[in-house]
Amino acid sequence: MARLPLQENLPGIVGLLAYRPETGRPLTDLADALLYAGSSLSRGERELIATYVSSRNDCTYCRMSHGAFAAAQLNRGDETVAEVIADPQSAPISPKLKALLALAGKVARDGKDVTDNDIAAARAAEATDLEIHDTVLIAAAFCMYNRYVDALAGWVPEDPALYAAKAPAIVEKGYRATIPT
Repeated sequence: MARLPLQENLPGIVGLLAYRPETGRPLTDLADALLYAGSSLSRGERELIATYVSSRNDCTYCRMSHGAFAAAQLNRGDETVAEVIADPQSAPISPKLKALLALAGKVARDGKDVTDNDIAAARAAEATDLEIHDTVLIAAAFCMYNRYVDALAGWVPEDPALYAAKAPAIVEKGYRATIPT
């Protein structure tokens, strides 16, 4: 049960964003900038980073929602998401994405765990400085989003189909256009 009086039927972070629109709008805009706006990383790859960080932080709502959004945009969809969550280094993804996920995993644990060698490894895997920046920011932002949802106990639907049903709108329109704030 949510720890605040949230609007019924708005799951996870959506209910929290609607609870206080003056903070919800900037958080939604940040998600749009990080996950939907143009980037050299695909939307699916960025959603996968958010999913991986959310799985590391054990945030069920964010793992399931962003996992569904990633799956809708990646080859092999749900299989790729599950393999990355289980072990990104053995998942069938590019070396660059493996290096970026390793970086994101360290940020999820503690930003101070990131070393010069981690950045060098991402660059050696052909990640650009902008991709490294965006990966770190996605990971850091999702640590915040995960803690926000879990601390205030937003409603977490258990049915994966509910998350998958939301994916087409997110893929087509992004977060700003689909989340009520």
